[in-house]
Amino acid sequence: QVQLVESGGGWVQAGGTLTLSCVASGNIDKYTSMGWYRRPPGKAREAVAVVTNPEIASPRTVDYADSVKGRFTISGDSAKDTVTLQMNTLTVEDTGIYYCNIQGTSTWGMHVDSWGAGTQVVVSP
Repeated sequence: QVQLVESGGGWVQAGGTLTLSCVASGNIDKYTSMGWYRRPPGKAREAVAVVTNPEIASPRTVDYADSVKGRFTISGDSAKDTVTLQMNTLTVEDTGIYYCNIQGTSTWGMHVDSWGAGTQVVVSP
């Protein structure tokens, strides 16, 4: 079982910056993806930024939602079991609960798909 602990959420004015961090612990042998998702108020959860194959250089991919491209940067460090999301130039539309997600394989060869409890981000006008 893999546990995820998120931190860094909070309140910020539009145009401000926040950095979210997620640390994984538990039985994971290999990461296949590390990502951040969010649930805006009254809406469904959506992908914000995902790193695929973070343990290798190629074909490692990084995908961002169109709405955050150029403003958000994801960093996945499988060696440190950490994934961070640097969020710049925040807008009111970035408000929501942000969730960390880790996928991979456990030491027993089982598929891992773990979610954090979520961290609240509120951007005021």
